[in-house]
Amino acid sequence: MATIPAIAADRVPELLRRMPKAELHIHIEGSLEPELIFAMARRNGVPIPYASVDELRRAYAFTNLQSFLDIYYAGAGVLVAEQDFFDMAWAYLEKARADNVVHAEIFFDPQTHTARGVAMETVINGLHRACEQAREQLGVSASLILCFLRHLSEEEAFQALEQALPLRDKFIGVGLDSSEVGHPPEKFARVFARCGELGLHRVAHAGEEGPPEYVWTALDVLGVERIDHGVQSARDPQLMRRLAQERVPLTVCPLSNLKLCVFPRLEDHNIRRLLEAGLAVTVNSDDPAYFGGYLNDNFLQTFEATGLTAQHAWQLANNSFEASFVGAEQKRRWRDRLDEVFASLQA
Repeated sequence: MATIPAIAADRVPELLRRMPKAELHIHIEGSLEPELIFAMARRNGVPIPYASVDELRRAYAFTNLQSFLDIYYAGAGVLVAEQDFFDMAWAYLEKARADNVVHAEIFFDPQTHTARGVAMETVINGLHRACEQAREQLGVSASLILCFLRHLSEEEAFQALEQALPLRDKFIGVGLDSSEVGHPPEKFARVFARCGELGLHRVAHAGEEGPPEYVWTALDVLGVERIDHGVQSARDPQLMRRLAQERVPLTVCPLSNLKLCVFPRLEDHNIRRLLEAGLAVTVNSDDPAYFGGYLNDNFLQTFEATGLTAQHAWQLANNSFEASFVGAEQKRRWRDRLDEVFASLQA
């Protein structure tokens, strides 16, 4: 780790709030708060099986990834018009700005919407417009990553890709999400190879609930540049060495891991072990409306539970810049801003 100014322990929460950071693992449909779900349901005449915002929020009691996905897809059903997608993304980007997020690489699940008859253009244009407006009005840069749903077939992923290609200038890469267990990365080898030919960045969820083998195949078969989650990598010492040596970023989501019972308590999370083994770990919020917190909530609760220090905070923020798909000069400017915040809080 870099040498940083000494920060008193009681100032670390302020540091976590103020420091600039990038968010690289955020599902935009997972930022859809119950209040916005109800507002869109009324606006679009979409029935939902909950009588109130409070009743919907009480339903956010998950025991595993699949139990979460069931309600996640139901909530996404209120998204119909381009304005809905704009409003959803804009609400997230305003929260990101409040958390001093300077850059977000936003996942979206077009197949969730096209299966309901929503046009690909409606989805991408609404999200992209919010990203453009955030750059102009909030000073937050944001890019889109199209995710394939792994519980569907590779042929359906190819269909989604072809539908999206006329809008190629509005997204920077592809990812792989949804139910992990039973759907190994190699199921999507051909479509990821095609995305590589097209010059798209490639990332994939692996090693959240799935085994370390899924991380290996995401790297070696899909050719991904980042691993989303990846916490199960700790079960494989050889994989840990590789991830450290190659500086493969892991976009870790602590509150998500807690909510979905990947770890029984936040105190049991292995983020410190991963960091101190030299892995390029980042902190992210995943599906913040469902998992109890946006990016600063993840930082604050994780640091309190695991005893991470200001030195770890600098490394996590710097890792987020390094792992992002932006140019070296922009990364340098963000790092300079990070150092300025640390200097201002020096004990």
